[in-house]
Amino acid sequence: MSAPSSLKEVYLDEMKDLWSANDQMIRTVKELGGHVSDPKLKQTLEHSVGGIQKHTDILKDLIQQNGGQAEPEHCKGMEGLVTEARKHGIQEAPSDGKLRDVEIIAQYQRMSHYGLAGFGSAAAYAKALGRTEDEQKLKQAVSEIYKGDRLASKLAESLEQVAA
Repeated sequence: MSAPSSLKEVYLDEMKDLWSANDQMIRTVKELGGHVSDPKLKQTLEHSVGGIQKHTDILKDLIQQNGGQAEPEHCKGMEGLVTEARKHGIQEAPSDGKLRDVEIIAQYQRMSHYGLAGFGSAAAYAKALGRTEDEQKLKQAVSEIYKGDRLASKLAESLEQVAA
């Protein structure tokens, strides 16, 4: 792939990267969800899969509306985060369920923060391009991701007290 020559190309590249990141995150969150012990955490992860898919559908629509090819571009950043999530949440996870849950939350939040940065940047690009509807959809995704992040933090705080 050649270097982008316009803000629109940067915008499209960002959304394709996010699409790939979301696809990788969905698979990993499902996998991590099979290893949690806390029912609230399990429910949170299951719910987040639907939210991530919703955001992916938005990305696909926006890419097409902006004349881009509807296909993801492999995200190496999320690939690294996924590798770490599997390592700390599954492969080398603590045997104690509560400690493992805390590890899984931390990994989930790391992956979510990648999405926050990407969706926030894409919203800024949409604004600069005068794509007001795109900007609003992307900002809504950012808001929803932040909501999930706050919930995960509260769960981590409650589990840390139990695991101490």
